[in-house]
Amino acid sequence: MQPCSTPPRTMVALKKLKPQRGMDYCQEVPVPVPGPQDVIVKVTKAGICGTDRGIFEWGPWARSRVKIGIVIGHEVMGTVAAIGGGVSSIQVGQRVSVEGHIGCGVCQACRTGNAHVCDRVRIIGIDRDGTFAEFLCVPASNVWPLHPDIPDNVAAIMDPLGNAVHTVMSAGVSGKSVLITGVGIIGLMAVSVARAAGAAHLIAADINEHRLDIARELGADACVLTKGPRWPEEVRKRTGGLGPEVVCEMSGAAKAINGGLSALRNCGTMAMLGLPHAEVPIDFNKQVIFKATHIIGVCGRRMFETWYQVEDLILSGRVNLRPVITHEIPLRDYEQGFKLMAAGEAIKVILNIEGNRP
Repeated sequence: MQPCSTPPRTMVALKKLKPQRGMDYCQEVPVPVPGPQDVIVKVTKAGICGTDRGIFEWGPWARSRVKIGIVIGHEVMGTVAAIGGGVSSIQVGQRVSVEGHIGCGVCQACRTGNAHVCDRVRIIGIDRDGTFAEFLCVPASNVWPLHPDIPDNVAAIMDPLGNAVHTVMSAGVSGKSVLITGVGIIGLMAVSVARAAGAAHLIAADINEHRLDIARELGADACVLTKGPRWPEEVRKRTGGLGPEVVCEMSGAAKAINGGLSALRNCGTMAMLGLPHAEVPIDFNKQVIFKATHIIGVCGRRMFETWYQVEDLILSGRVNLRPVITHEIPLRDYEQGFKLMAAGEAIKVILNIEGNRP
């Protein structure tokens, strides 16, 4: 192992120690030791995402999926503190972000460029220790060296931005009318990405008027409030009566999924990223088969095609994340971050990891 200095033996970290609401702020967690092909990242900033909120609140998905005892978090930027003896592609002291999905590397998906859907994928912050800690251990192959012109707070959320980019690029929005259903964190990112990618007419739909105001700031041509049952008709009216050519479904809400399918024009495309909390009934005859609808399931980011796209979009200056990053708080105040998100007062909360020891 090549360290940048003598590392401490313990660190501060947020762990999920009990199968109930909340997390545990632990101050004596052992610092990870890298294997031959691993990298230790000294974490500077880590973003809170909707998945982390679900783990904090201990909802049904988290109860069925998350391993008790691990460090939570998967959005990150920091500097390389140490590398394993077999690592030559990464240097100690390098500023980096991290891809949070760790594929097996040998399955059919991994070997055909689809490691993001590896059947044996392990996700940091869910299957193994994550980013809400002073130090993070990951395979060197998952480390993304950061361009010096990318700010720390933006670098910390390249992971979720990648989700937005993958969704928009999968749908092929250039020159088309586009509806984005659900303008939460990633949905708002998708608005900016779709505008940068050349969407001809961009509509945002959500139940939250404040979020829709931000969507307008990010480039939406029109916004539709989805509190009533007839909002798909309004979307169709705004697209010449035909409906949008593309729907990017970012919410996972049954109302948004069915409404988006209803609004979508014949032979249109729906790219689906949002995760429903329960089964969603769909009239497949009416909304899919007889409309010849193209449905694309979107999982994470393409490794690493999407990362190159994310970097290029950030450096182009055409993706605006300023209205999305609303709060930066110390790790020790993590409960405040989750409360702000639950109350709808925050969009993207970033935890500052350094300087949290008493």
